[in-house]
Amino acid sequence: MNIILSNGGCGDMKIAYSMSPDGEQFALPTEDESSAEFKRVEKIVEEQRAMGREIVVVLGVGFVGAVMAAVVADSVDATGKPGKFVIGVQRPSTRSYWKIPLLNRGVSPVKADDPEVDVMIRRCVLEKKCLIATHIYDVMTLADVVVVDVQCDYLKESLGNVRTGRTDMDALEGSFQVIADRIPAKALVLIETTVAPGTTEQIALPIMKKAFRKRGIESEPLLAHSYERVMPGKNYVASIRDFWRVCSGVNQEARERVVKFLNEVLNTKKYPLTVLDRPIESETAKIVENSYRAAILAFLDEWSLFAERNGVDILKVINAIKVRPTHCNIIFPGPGIGGYCLPKDGGLGYWAYKHILGFEDEIFKITPMAIDINDTRGLHAAQLVRDAMRNMGRPIASADILILGAAYREDVGDTRYSGSEVMIRKLSEMGAEIRVHDPYVLHWWEFEQQDSYPSPNYSLKRFFRNQEKLKDLRIQQNLDIAMKGADAIVLAVRHEPYLNLTPDETIKKTGKPVAVIDCFGILDDAKIKRFFELGCEVKGMGRGHIQRIKDEVRKAQR
Repeated sequence: MNIILSNGGCGDMKIAYSMSPDGEQFALPTEDESSAEFKRVEKIVEEQRAMGREIVVVLGVGFVGAVMAAVVADSVDATGKPGKFVIGVQRPSTRSYWKIPLLNRGVSPVKADDPEVDVMIRRCVLEKKCLIATHIYDVMTLADVVVVDVQCDYLKESLGNVRTGRTDMDALEGSFQVIADRIPAKALVLIETTVAPGTTEQIALPIMKKAFRKRGIESEPLLAHSYERVMPGKNYVASIRDFWRVCSGVNQEARERVVKFLNEVLNTKKYPLTVLDRPIESETAKIVENSYRAAILAFLDEWSLFAERNGVDILKVINAIKVRPTHCNIIFPGPGIGGYCLPKDGGLGYWAYKHILGFEDEIFKITPMAIDINDTRGLHAAQLVRDAMRNMGRPIASADILILGAAYREDVGDTRYSGSEVMIRKLSEMGAEIRVHDPYVLHWWEFEQQDSYPSPNYSLKRFFRNQEKLKDLRIQQNLDIAMKGADAIVLAVRHEPYLNLTPDETIKKTGKPVAVIDCFGILDDAKIKRFFELGCEVKGMGRGHIQRIKDEVRKAQR
């Protein structure tokens, strides 16, 4: 995670290290070590080929790639034996090299709530010995299949205006060039990354064709696209292996190869593949799939505000609607939508329309608006905290605000694009002191390393003032300690420990009446009433009926 330079006892010679999230340092490899590493891997591959195994290189062993590599390695052929040997490749940077030695120990480089992740990676590395990791790009010369799991980010230049952002293609384009310069002519290249529509055919394919011509290869590249529907949480592995996939190829042979490969490594008997004609169709399917969900949540945001201002409980409205089978999947948006995909994928489509596909007209209205609404919903949550404190006669400045939940959704440890982050940054801007509890999150890198995470100059801190102190924000694991002395408690995520927190227990733990802000419809009417009876103030996103309960309690207390 960090760049650490040391003399290392060698005069002015500086050694660069890569540091894992747990603080373990790994020296970056030298040229001599890299040369020896390729020979080591080459020998292993020869042995694996002799056993009849296909060689699969997974480029990028991050959030998706590490688990995908393990899923492929864990697959078996018709005889019940491993049919694939997998090489995970990660660039040797100070930021990410640490993943390689960890993976080679049989340790997952990603923290997952699914216990199968750690077990499967350990089994594939240490027992089956069909999964290794390396930093050597030249191993692609040995590949039968290359799976591309390199992130394609959408960089937003302003908060609440996705139109000013851009797709970061640098790493992805660089990866295509590295692959095209090295792979055998008949190797299948499978782009698994969520990409801007048109990327496979109009960016990756031309790069590969040009490289093939320079190498004297006359055949067409075998290039395919297939997107995963990975879901962080307890079913992480299943969301990759035991779930429906969409795929496509740039030509007939590529389509046949990708169908064959996915049938061999995924549970396609129970979850059949959907094969589309062109990669731009599968690329678009992923963007539309996530944009649809984002748009529905943004739609409910405006009705949530309507409910707040007109004495309506949006949760009761939603539950009444869900009785109708055609609307049973309607959900409450909370303080914003997070995770890696939904906040950015619509932006990829918007950007691609102009910058890959070459159109200048403005056809997109709903998709950008939905992203903008969802990105800024956390600001409204912060305003509710401010208003609740005002109603108790306390200023928000210097108030101790406890945020219950750092993750982007319930019962996972993933903080990427969490609505809680925007809320905290706004509260800090207003002068509040912040504390956070989350049973699933150990480090909140968006704050602890906000000068460099997710990348330099692209932290959300740039949209707010008074952010420096948030570098010291640490996740509290003990709920009792976190609650002691708090002036306000924000129920930001529907984590299991928060669902059964009673008003009397809350007051006992805080030691005084507090402001309670419910962002996710956790409190029922009985709990809301009891909080008011105990002298607390309560606000809730979309919970306009709370004022009516407050008035009833105050009237009864006169």
